[in-house]
Amino acid sequence: MYDLHDFLIPISINELNEDNDYTDGQLAKHINIYVNELPDITDSDIIFVGINETRGSGLFDNTLNAADCIRKQLYKLHYWHTDIFIADIGNIKTGANINDSYAAVKTVLAELLRMKKTVVILGGSHDITLAQYFAYKELRQVIEATCIDATINLKSENPLRSENFLLEMLTSEPNLVKHYNHIGFQSYFVHPRMLETMDKLRFDCFRVGTAKENIDEMEPVIRNTNLLSFDISAIKYSDSPAGSESPNGFTGEEACILTRFAGMSNKLSSFGIYGYLPQLDEKEQSAKQISQMLWYFIDGKNRSKQEASIEDSDSFNVYHTRFTEVESIFMQSKKTGRWWMQLPNKKMIPCSYNDYVHASQNEIPERWLRAQERD
Repeated sequence: MYDLHDFLIPISINELNEDNDYTDGQLAKHINIYVNELPDITDSDIIFVGINETRGSGLFDNTLNAADCIRKQLYKLHYWHTDIFIADIGNIKTGANINDSYAAVKTVLAELLRMKKTVVILGGSHDITLAQYFAYKELRQVIEATCIDATINLKSENPLRSENFLLEMLTSEPNLVKHYNHIGFQSYFVHPRMLETMDKLRFDCFRVGTAKENIDEMEPVIRNTNLLSFDISAIKYSDSPAGSESPNGFTGEEACILTRFAGMSNKLSSFGIYGYLPQLDEKEQSAKQISQMLWYFIDGKNRSKQEASIEDSDSFNVYHTRFTEVESIFMQSKKTGRWWMQLPNKKMIPCSYNDYVHASQNEIPERWLRAQERD
């Protein structure tokens, strides 16, 4: 066990709100914040932690504290979810070099994962996802990982770590990523051969248009995820100017829907929001956007507490189906409306209502087929 004090910097509430005039209804009054003493996180459902390491994207100025800019907006929002206990343990110290910062993130996150906490990482460039993964590697935990990003950071020819970190994450040995999903890529930013490679590896990649057309189909993808990484470049510039270089992408509302799905997942244990650059943030628009995404993450976490165990058959509607000579079972939660389907090995995996409809019409659901290919 490490002493987390050695890796963390407390939060200055006065700098976030000079008048210190938070009301009883706002999140600032209900988050257990590291101001003077590291808070007791024993009962906390969600742990926020900041990181200001951006050297992986070629930026060497971290004087503008991205994590605190997000907190400034988040703490103002109102607290609706009294069953969810939240702690904010401050910012992870930036290392002398980028690998020192990775090591600090890995150490802090691994300690929190050992405690079975859900951790939300604020700030930093997208390559911090690699340090996020290193924490699971430290624990020898096999995971499913998902990135939401306008591009796919597998560019071996690019020297920036934020542009190539997926190479190490998906190919290093021993590799503990049993499956990888990519949501929201914009085709004109991605080489076609890269998608061919991802498909050969049986990884699932969803173009932004596909995800936007039926965003509910992304819920089962995120539900099965342990590590989620969200680069705000996936959000279109008009909704988030401080990190997006594209006029296209997810709307702010769609980004909130995706993070709500993340909160609803009982498997997700770490969630990083990366790529926020305060110096580009017009009227703090992106900070407000991210804070509202986090509010919806909390909302999803509250909803996840209502979900019954899949073993509790009385809490589910059970449907027996047969498609192309395959017998299967679909289950729908009476509490949340979410769906699961059974594979031939009797394993139940997350799915959508559309998968059930296809099976009922004697069609093989693509999600079922992809899962079979990977087994």
